[in-house]
Amino acid sequence: MLIQLTALEARVIGVLLEKEKTTPDQYPLTLNSITTACNQKSNREPVMELSEGEVQRTLDDLREKNLLFEVSGTGSRVLKYKHRFCNTEFNSLKFSEQQKAIICVLLLRGPQTPGELRTRTNRLAEFANVVEVEQALSSLVDHNGEEIVVKLEREPGKRESRYAHLFSGPVDAALVSSASDFAPDKDVSVGEAQQDRITKLENEVEELRKELAQIKQALDLD
Repeated sequence: MLIQLTALEARVIGVLLEKEKTTPDQYPLTLNSITTACNQKSNREPVMELSEGEVQRTLDDLREKNLLFEVSGTGSRVLKYKHRFCNTEFNSLKFSEQQKAIICVLLLRGPQTPGELRTRTNRLAEFANVVEVEQALSSLVDHNGEEIVVKLEREPGKRESRYAHLFSGPVDAALVSSASDFAPDKDVSVGEAQQDRITKLENEVEELRKELAQIKQALDLD
């Protein structure tokens, strides 16, 4: 049976998977580090404002589920935490680096398209193109006879379908669609807006160059 996580447990596991890869020198993580990472304003959806108490209770619950364990820092009494979620001798879940990266980002940011996943996993694994992302997603739809992710129905006006993890149970596509309408992806929208402005400026500069060349020609200033 697939591991089932609450929303807070999914966030904490996602954080531990992410930091294990991106900041290995700081891993395992302290309670303070996990709390800070859970509450990041970037690369998180939804943005949360968890207290250390809430995170500590979540860590305790995950320890009870045998999904993480505590370690003592060298020369320090501060406890640190490592996950046992996957790719360990304590759990049957085994993933490739690409699969693990996709799961990590889905845990941290919710349902996403293959294109979004390729961009957002760039610090976790390497994908040559979107086709590789789709292949990894397909392998997670049927992973050793278990469904890890699910492909959602394509939303009206969207070019790609999104995928969601199933570690928190079945996904209500209607709720996901509704939430996306009110919480658009900031990274994508900002990037598109910046590109539009750049394109507009480039076009304006080109027009000015043409006009200047015409003026010089008319005044015989070349």
